Amino acid sequence: MGRIPRVILLIETSRQFGRGLLQGIGEFTRLYGPWTVYREPGGLPTRPPDLRRWRADGIIVRGEGIEPEEIMEMGLAAVFSLRRIEQVHGAPCIQVDAVAAGRLGAEHFLERGFKHFGFCGFSDLYWSVERRTGFSARLAEAGFEAHLYERPEAVLQHSWSQEQASLAKWLKSLPKPVGILACSDYRGQHVIEGCRAAGLPVPEQVAVVGVCNDEIMCNLCDPPLSSIVLSVEKAGYEAARVLDRMMAGQTVAPNTIVKVEPTYVVTRQSTDVLAIEDRDVTEAVRFIREHCRDPIQVADVVAATSVSRRVLEQRFRRTMGHSINREIRRVRVDWVARILVETNRTVAQIALDLGYPGVDHIARYFRAEKGISPVAYRRKHQSG
Repeated sequence: MGRIPRVILLIETSRQFGRGLLQGIGEFTRLYGPWTVYREPGGLPTRPPDLRRWRADGIIVRGEGIEPEEIMEMGLAAVFSLRRIEQVHGAPCIQVDAVAAGRLGAEHFLERGFKHFGFCGFSDLYWSVERRTGFSARLAEAGFEAHLYERPEAVLQHSWSQEQASLAKWLKSLPKPVGILACSDYRGQHVIEGCRAAGLPVPEQVAVVGVCNDEIMCNLCDPPLSSIVLSVEKAGYEAARVLDRMMAGQTVAPNTIVKVEPTYVVTRQSTDVLAIEDRDVTEAVRFIREHCRDPIQVADVVAATSVSRRVLEQRFRRTMGHSINREIRRVRVDWVARILVETNRTVAQIALDLGYPGVDHIARYFRAEKGISPVAYRRKHQSG
């Protein structure tokens, strides 16, 4: 047995992103390790002079107060996860597709029939700006625009308690009902607290979705916060794989990017609402979502309403922008996508769960909606 690699993990664990990276790294080391791992308890106060004494072979870094240039001077194989837009010269980096996350947030609200939208983030953080860009671009494609919250200069350097009044004022000014994408789960908590201060019910008047699905933070919100899941564990696994190759002396392109992709939205109470004025269309959409695992047809959806098929088809298309059949297929495919990421059930087993006659049928429907096969989708978003 060869020498066991010694790896430093400077990864903050106060938020879901860092914990997810560590879970993915741990999965890789269980399969292809072992590694001897060094972590600094209680945060990231360690500096390179202290780390040099440990004689490490590699390092994965994510956190505040760590200068990539100092790490690079140590001469270690290194992978960085940065909260800034520029890449570290000569080192692989983990990067979130923030634009895609914003687009997924917009889709979540469009599917629920919203006509008014807002974005709450930070104009001085590039990843927040990119999420806002994706959100606004997808809404523009659908013929809508987003109201943007900008923190007043007077509160930029102050606490959330001092900002709350300005956020509450902005929330009151928005047309209702409104769907708001927060740049992060922590910012989503701010929006929900701002709604409480403004006397606005969530989700009836203001629906809110965050990003990263930090379950602790999301469930601390009242009501619990819906959030976009990012493929952080897969990124941790891929980052460990890249670092392992580097430590073994294999060539890795210095501009290698380990992508973190948005996968789906975990719907909690903060967006558990339909902003659809037509009551029959609302009932149709709700029926489809509640019965997406059953082999329902358009006729079943019509039977759940009080109008004829012709009338419902017309009103549904006018309200949702597509047919009832398309909505059935879209909701079923979204459910399949989630099961592919969260479980190890085979495509054949999932097809059986949904009543499809075979794998070919589910694969055809899935590719039509997602532009990718079910197997490729799982490989893209699931670690291992």
